[in-house]
Amino acid sequence: MAKPPVIHWFRQDLRFADNPALTAAAAAGPVIAVYVLDDAAAGDWPIGGASRWWLERSLRALDRRLAHSGIGLIARKGDTAAILTALAAECGAAALHFTRCYEPHAVALEGRVKSALEARGVAVRRYAGSLLFEPESIRTGSGGPFKVFTPFSRACLGAPEPRRPLPAPVMAPCDAVIAGGAISALGLYPGQPDWAAGFDAQWRPGEEGAMARLDDFLASALPAYRNDRDRPDLAATSRLSPHLHFGELSPNTVWHRTRALAAHDPRAESGAEKFIAELLWREFSAHLLAQFPALPEQPFRPDFAAFPWSGSAAQLRAWQRGLTGYPIVDAGMRELWSTGTMHNRVRMIAASFLIKDLLVSWRQGEAWFWDTLVDADLASNAASWQWVAGSGADAAPYFRIFNPVTQGRKFDPDGAYVRRFVPELSRLPAALIHAPWEVPPMVLAAAGVRLGETYPQPIVDHAKARAAALVAYGTVKGSRNADASCALRLRS
Repeated sequence: MAKPPVIHWFRQDLRFADNPALTAAAAAGPVIAVYVLDDAAAGDWPIGGASRWWLERSLRALDRRLAHSGIGLIARKGDTAAILTALAAECGAAALHFTRCYEPHAVALEGRVKSALEARGVAVRRYAGSLLFEPESIRTGSGGPFKVFTPFSRACLGAPEPRRPLPAPVMAPCDAVIAGGAISALGLYPGQPDWAAGFDAQWRPGEEGAMARLDDFLASALPAYRNDRDRPDLAATSRLSPHLHFGELSPNTVWHRTRALAAHDPRAESGAEKFIAELLWREFSAHLLAQFPALPEQPFRPDFAAFPWSGSAAQLRAWQRGLTGYPIVDAGMRELWSTGTMHNRVRMIAASFLIKDLLVSWRQGEAWFWDTLVDADLASNAASWQWVAGSGADAAPYFRIFNPVTQGRKFDPDGAYVRRFVPELSRLPAALIHAPWEVPPMVLAAAGVRLGETYPQPIVDHAKARAAALVAYGTVKGSRNADASCALRLRS
């Protein structure tokens, strides 16, 4: 007698290899694959614009992979619980399998789906698969959640090693004919104008693209990762974060591939150690969100609720458009808009500028990144913006206010990064490009730069802005006790 079909509900696990939920579904019976876009369930955090572009490409890659097994991806839009309940009834499914998520709205949705399907006799099975360590497994000595990264990472490294990756399962298609479900019906791709037209040259969404990116990073960049990762002018970072967020690649695969390379190539040991630490920052953010679900909306440190934000809408807009007059900040914001990402070091600089030079709330930056990053991740985004603001767990000290000129000169010494994304300054000498307002008029004229016309004057004086920020932070009780952690962990 034929086995009844099993539904695999794809979420942030858009892959075949090392997908425990999909492997279990394939072993249990013929598989029906479905993805549901449920913006209403996400509340204030529906998928942002840039991430929707990535999701559309990733779903198409997954659909092509499923087609090799004779399975089509059913893509539907609306109430997840209602759609999955109707689908189970339509195909006579015996069970629903899915991978766990950790966002507050996703946790609530899992509960609704479980109740709806089990009420109709459909078994519901949830699996880990998005993190190296489940939030319940890494605890302090007193049994509580970690709030500081260093002891958290130490606990992770002292825990049993993450399980080894699973091979891609052999899939059997279901004979049932399911109506509808085209990816195009989800309406994910940008309309006119197509602001994502340049993304295809930058990215290759999907499982194959993720594995190719991992291979390239391990082969070319890992040995020098520790020393070069802060240089936005170099191709020295992994660029794996969108692949990890959408689950095209499991963190277990990244962990074990990195460790294996370091074990066989001593030149990669230092880089591997640092890269594993960055992978654990991703874990730390997810664990924080799982334990403190208000993290995206409320300051982790309650005393920051009364912080005197005073930045203007015009200043926020200038920051968003990359027109602040500070080249390294503007280069980062323009990189974000044109490619869907921003180098990690520059994220730190740009975030510090918004919060501490302009005194614009971290929530405004968080919202902008959510809409413009292809790797927008609720946990990492919230934890990292609060880190910069000084209001988060393991936060930056209030007096750490990046000087954008000093940062530009240190990490983009030849000005190559600025030249790429702020081409109106491309003819300025490297020694002068990070502070064009200090450049002699004759040099500006020779470079074709007219401050206030072709490139803006600085919208604030950094020295004065820093002084104002210190006054504002002084009004927040306990600011001087902020942890002196040393780097923003938006992405690796």
